[in-house]
Amino acid sequence: MIYYFEGENLSQDPLHGYIPFSSAVDGIDDVSERDIIDSPWVQRLRQIHQLQTAWLVYPTAEHTRFQHSLGAMHLASRTLNQLYPSLADVCKETGEKLPGRSYLESLVRMAALLHDVGHGPFGHFFDAKYLSRFGLNHERLGAEIIRTEIAPLLTQIRRNPLGELAENEILDPEQIAFLIVRPTGHDSEFPLWLRLLRSLFCGLYTVDNMDFVLRDAFMTGFSTKVFDIDRLLHYSFFTKKGLTVHQKGFATLTRFLTARAELFRSVYFHRTVRAIDIFLGELFRDSCDLIFPNGNDTGKAGNPLDNLTDYLRFTEWSFLTDVAHWEHSDNPKKRELAGKWNEFLTRHIPLHLAAETTTLYLTGQREQTTIFSNAEMFRQAVIAQLPEPLRNIPFEVDIARHLHRPDSHQTTAEQNFIYDSLTNRVRSLEEEELFQHIPQSYRICRIYTKITEHIPLLAQALEKLISSSGQDDDTNM
Repeated sequence: MIYYFEGENLSQDPLHGYIPFSSAVDGIDDVSERDIIDSPWVQRLRQIHQLQTAWLVYPTAEHTRFQHSLGAMHLASRTLNQLYPSLADVCKETGEKLPGRSYLESLVRMAALLHDVGHGPFGHFFDAKYLSRFGLNHERLGAEIIRTEIAPLLTQIRRNPLGELAENEILDPEQIAFLIVRPTGHDSEFPLWLRLLRSLFCGLYTVDNMDFVLRDAFMTGFSTKVFDIDRLLHYSFFTKKGLTVHQKGFATLTRFLTARAELFRSVYFHRTVRAIDIFLGELFRDSCDLIFPNGNDTGKAGNPLDNLTDYLRFTEWSFLTDVAHWEHSDNPKKRELAGKWNEFLTRHIPLHLAAETTTLYLTGQREQTTIFSNAEMFRQAVIAQLPEPLRNIPFEVDIARHLHRPDSHQTTAEQNFIYDSLTNRVRSLEEEELFQHIPQSYRICRIYTKITEHIPLLAQALEKLISSSGQDDDTNM
């Protein structure tokens, strides 16, 4: 009998090759990584698209949060393998006790696997249009799911593909929950090693966004290898300040940031994707009280935290199947909305792009002082450029904003640093001259209409608006 391959399974992935994970072994009574992967909360992610609505525009982009989570778990191992020696050096220098390597391996692997476990239908869209009603997002909801629903399994994990936890070590679900939630600025009570590891989940480049940039670019046909992940990881290490990139890897980091920004511009912010989002936003506005049950039967939207059992079954599959039957519902409001939901399900989006402009903001330029700082200000500015008798024509505006890099006032800006080998100094990335030339952010501002005859008029209004404001922009009419 050959025992070499017991206790391990492989998943074949188009990006990462083989992804190993621990599985059950006869005679060993513990929970394997496969048990977590096969748990209902993780399997649920098979029914939520990775791209919230872009899959309706890019036919091959049918990948899910489940595939992405496996990829992020694999990258967590790769990244820890590269960073562990420097993490151990930092802890030795500061006198802080570092858990065993296998413990850290399992910790980051499970955090990566579960980082999206709180997502609902349409991902981040659901955060903004539904969970925000309750002061929630998928991170905070996911952290609670980890603490209450998955914790009994997590504490029984003893192995990962590279080693076993020490006898006195028990995986802490609270630490996993900590890793997947963005910094608040009040986390000093947690050990330094744990705060450093959180930069693998919150920062400029993480196991999350490195996987989704590679995966989304590949699955949409945007690029088969959009950045050099091997070089970026090779030149990354920990210092006391945080996750640091050697100057030799700085160009690769900027390439990653540029590729991510272009993916936002070309895929996530595609003009048809944003039109779908606007239409879906209207549907959610009118349907919010009907889409998730309220335990008190008040007819109001239910808080998923109060009903995790139903949230477990609440996915894009269940949701879209449900609204498809609203025309036969006993609820008159559902019957009233059924026609609009049918338009969405059959991809008949009644919005046409009339005009758009893209504006870049560099360090020191204040976004909030421009006419494109918010949708209502943009709308009113467009109306002012229309002929007075036609200022009541219907149209929709959309502002898609991408943050290339956090500014110095944001907590995520404290996650990443650069090592200058000439001066032997670790500096903030903001001090790097070339980094300062990367745009802080950009906004794609668009005008949509349901009446195609109004397109020339709205396009002309935006053109006059840009000319009168003196806005330095990249305009595409």
